[in-house]
Amino acid sequence: MNEKTNTSVNRAKMYQLVLFPFNNGATNVYYILTLNFIAYYGNGVLGLALMFATTMVTAMRLFDAITDPIIGALIDKTTTRWGKFRPFMVLGNIIMAISAILLYFGTRVVSADMMWLRYALFTLFYALYVIGYTFQTACTRSGQTCLTNDPNQRPLFTIFNTIASLIGMGLIQFLAPILQGKLGGYNSPDFFNVMVPLAIVVSALLTVLAIIGIAEKDRPEFFGVGNKQEKVELKEYVEIFKNNKELQRLMIAGGGCKLAFSIATNMTVLAMLYGAMMGNYGGLYLPMMIVGYVFSVPFFLLTARMSQKKGQKASLVTFTTLALVMYAGVLVLLLMWNPDNPATHLSIMSDGKLSINLYTIAFVLLFGLGYGAYYSTADMPIPMVADCSDYETYRSGKYVPGIMGTLFSLVDKLVSSLGSTIVGGAVAMIGISTLPDATTPYAPGMNVVVIVLFCVVPMIAWVLTLWAMSGYKLTGAKMKEIQEVNAKRKNAIANGMSLEEAMKTYQ
Repeated sequence: MNEKTNTSVNRAKMYQLVLFPFNNGATNVYYILTLNFIAYYGNGVLGLALMFATTMVTAMRLFDAITDPIIGALIDKTTTRWGKFRPFMVLGNIIMAISAILLYFGTRVVSADMMWLRYALFTLFYALYVIGYTFQTACTRSGQTCLTNDPNQRPLFTIFNTIASLIGMGLIQFLAPILQGKLGGYNSPDFFNVMVPLAIVVSALLTVLAIIGIAEKDRPEFFGVGNKQEKVELKEYVEIFKNNKELQRLMIAGGGCKLAFSIATNMTVLAMLYGAMMGNYGGLYLPMMIVGYVFSVPFFLLTARMSQKKGQKASLVTFTTLALVMYAGVLVLLLMWNPDNPATHLSIMSDGKLSINLYTIAFVLLFGLGYGAYYSTADMPIPMVADCSDYETYRSGKYVPGIMGTLFSLVDKLVSSLGSTIVGGAVAMIGISTLPDATTPYAPGMNVVVIVLFCVVPMIAWVLTLWAMSGYKLTGAKMKEIQEVNAKRKNAIANGMSLEEAMKTYQ
């Protein structure tokens, strides 16, 4: 594939499309480490109060409410000899590595007699992690704008992004239940002694691959409609957010997708479902995770194909609807669950032999189809942010991918962080003071918590996603029109026309 800078289409080479999404894989390593396990560490290893450990996740996302727009504006104003995005990718990953070492190891040095200091350092090092995470993750969304604007290529980002995430995030999810069984559980310091260094190394390697992927495109000639960047004042970002209705709708849809994903895949929820309720966490967690991934493969191909033909909106709406319908079936099955009736329990293996009942078959089919449908759309809003950024260039002439990415990221993080707080609050409501893990026995009310968190909350989130997308105007046809107009303006500016004249001439 050839690069084209003076036509309506700026295409990426295949290796660039494959490698740059590893930036998201690199940040997702830390995302899963924090989302699923930091409350276990704070509560189980440091002895912090359960509600503090779980609520701190949300509190730090509120801190992101301040850092996200600032860092987004900083990215927009930055142009160095190493590009716009690569410096933030490297710096962000280094900060996250340092903060992880301080957070998971430095806090343990403090004596239990000085619990106040543990609380203070936990909060401080967590805040440092948030800054590093924002530096790097903002580049995933904003960097796509210079990588490609081809409507046929952008949907491919979702597929390659998922592959990259599976290598990073999936590796942590796959190894965690194995390691916890050998190292004393999720509340054990030995678990973090292995998991944290592994996460640091994997994330650093994925970052290097992502830098290779964007290196050739991280240059001014691929930024906006002109080689010269126009400085945007901070106050103008308020106007941008107010008038870019498509970004607002995408933020709601993306938040809904992320909330569904963060709660339905939360380690505590799965420990209660597969361990406490079904009585076989070790025999169900990995097999069901594999089921989800297997069902996801055809959905990723279908979503990419539909996105290329009809646009990303059509694909997101179609498969979110399917997920909603399938999870209604999963909800019915969980309502049928009876602790005294083996016929309503999931069963895959028993005494080393295959043991599957009708309940399990129905659950696997409904869960597999639902998980495959929503997992294939979970990251779809990411390339759609690039569409909203191109729309902003079309609408106002401003190239501000940093602020567009971080505005979206702000809501994305706030919503996903609610997952840990909601889970922690729900667990506390039934009288449990320590987050359940693979060995936690069933307690009264746990089935209600699982039903609400595993099914009801994600279904509500998907309804919000569909509502937001009903008014979203950036269809496949509209994006082709936008790219053509932007390209004509860029050519006119390159031939000496001012931005204002180009905006008026080409509508």
